[in-house]
Amino acid sequence: MSGLKPSRRSVLSWLATASFTTQVRAATDVDLALVLAIDCSLSIDDYDYRLQLRGTGQAILDSALVQLIEQGQNKVIAVSAFLWSSPQAQQVIVPWRVLGSAGGVSEVADEIFAAHRTIPAGATATGDALAFAGKLLEIAPRAARRVIDVSTNGHANMGRPVRPVRDDLVKDGVIINGLAVRDTEPNLMDYMEREVTGGPGSFVIEADNYNAYTMAIRLKLFREVSGAKTA
Repeated sequence: MSGLKPSRRSVLSWLATASFTTQVRAATDVDLALVLAIDCSLSIDDYDYRLQLRGTGQAILDSALVQLIEQGQNKVIAVSAFLWSSPQAQQVIVPWRVLGSAGGVSEVADEIFAAHRTIPAGATATGDALAFAGKLLEIAPRAARRVIDVSTNGHANMGRPVRPVRDDLVKDGVIINGLAVRDTEPNLMDYMEREVTGGPGSFVIEADNYNAYTMAIRLKLFREVSGAKTA
């Protein structure tokens, strides 16, 4: 993925997680490596930001999700999460964690619930967010499937073009799914299907607004994890 070159600030954030995940990566094979890329741009106020975190954390805590994880060959998945907005604004809130029946679920949910928004609430640089997610996948545990889960409420309006970054990731075997919150842009799902998502079985789930985010992210995570099951 030589074409994926995040900014210096982004790389420093990525490197901050690398030493933490080295032992996990070496010791664990997982059924799914999942990056949660959470939009934190200017159009998302503090109330909507908290709704995103609450919905994501609650979905991860769902016992039915753990049951799905246990149906995979390795019975564990790996999850990392970050916030994003402008081209140089990405903030890892969950370094790589392994989730399964043995634990990790509560720890990840607590990290998400407690995450403080420290990056600027700037533009919507979806291409840079995808590139950053790709760098995180480079330090993920070895996985049968690698998925980027992008949630946003708008079109990219700054930074690198989205489609070339998406295409490079898909060529490298990454699946990119989307959660389109269409509170301000009713045609957002079409845009995400055309420009953002890609890879075998990729999909977009819609939420009318951030009050509907909890159900949407729950359905999305269940669908992504169920795709990691063996036949």
